[in-house]
Amino acid sequence: MTRNWCSAMPHGVRLAVQITPNAKRTEVVGVHDDVLKLKLQAQPIEGKANEALVRFLADALTLPRSAITITHGHTNKRKLIEVAAPALTPDAVALLLLPA
Repeated sequence: MTRNWCSAMPHGVRLAVQITPNAKRTEVVGVHDDVLKLKLQAQPIEGKANEALVRFLADALTLPRSAITITHGHTNKRKLIEVAAPALTPDAVALLLLPA
């Protein structure tokens, strides 16, 4: 059974992401190994990459930054993120985040 990178929760969605810091620009790479891969322009020091990740997701999903919470993997490249938006579905997240 494969795990999906985006799953529904009672109060929103949960995302499994893998980041690559120090990229030339911030962008979504795609889905690989059941995680959403992202490149972040920020450096992985003093939480800058985590801040950039939250800011990027909030902008892409048109939500306030307070709706995005990193629940696991604060110091890891793989992270679990909870998005508090009851009206948001995994299909809507995929449309907003995945490259066409």
